[in-house]
Amino acid sequence: MRARRRWAAGVLALAAALVASGLVPARAAAQDLTIAAAADLQAVFPLIVSSFEQRTGRHVRTTFGSSGNFFSQIQNGAPFDLFFSADIDYPKQLEQAGLTEPGTLRPYAKGQLVLWTLKTSGIDVTNGLGVLLDPRIHHIAIANPEHAPYGRAAVAAMRAAGVYDQVASKLVLGESIAQAGQFAQTGNADVGLLALSIARAPAVQSIGAYVDVPATLYPPIEQGAVILKRAQDKTLAAQFLASFDRPEIAAMLTQFGFITWTGQPSR
Repeated sequence: MRARRRWAAGVLALAAALVASGLVPARAAAQDLTIAAAADLQAVFPLIVSSFEQRTGRHVRTTFGSSGNFFSQIQNGAPFDLFFSADIDYPKQLEQAGLTEPGTLRPYAKGQLVLWTLKTSGIDVTNGLGVLLDPRIHHIAIANPEHAPYGRAAVAAMRAAGVYDQVASKLVLGESIAQAGQFAQTGNADVGLLALSIARAPAVQSIGAYVDVPATLYPPIEQGAVILKRAQDKTLAAQFLASFDRPEIAAMLTQFGFITWTGQPSR
């Protein structure tokens, strides 16, 4: 807790110094905050944003999508202020490339993978990944593993469970974990390997059933955020990032199935 407080104070001090030095232009004070956020945050992030807007009176615009796609867009100059990635390696690579504000990279949570299906499907997902071999299952929704961390986790889990080779031809790839969820929710896929945060969204929870995929079957889905070098209002960006040390924000993340980070922020 003390480490997180020191980190938050350091980020805010950095932002204040930038303003005082004139490196943050005065016009930035009138700017909205623009955030690229991983698709697994789609249900909880509006609550976090609303809390921040009420405290600060400032407006936050959020775009949700695949972390890998955002990584490519930011490399090509996309005008985001903050990047919340479902794979902390993406902001780390941006930091190494000099595209982030020094000292602002931090982990904020770990994601969890679940096996999900419609309640009306007749498929008992409580049997775990072995149920994917059920002949009634013709399509399995996952996020595209080429650029989505949950897709890579899904493939790793199926391989560890010894079912991947038998079901690979049944995979339906979503551009993001949110789109994979849509495939499963609309019945275009019989089951989906989804983020727990999506399964816990009220509208999704009311129509579906899920079981946790054992975390031992896939690499940790460590998520990280960073302030980008292109950020127009670095003070506001630092305030938003520091808000993730507030207990109520951690409670929101936990409610939607994230494991909140308790270690020392990345440097």
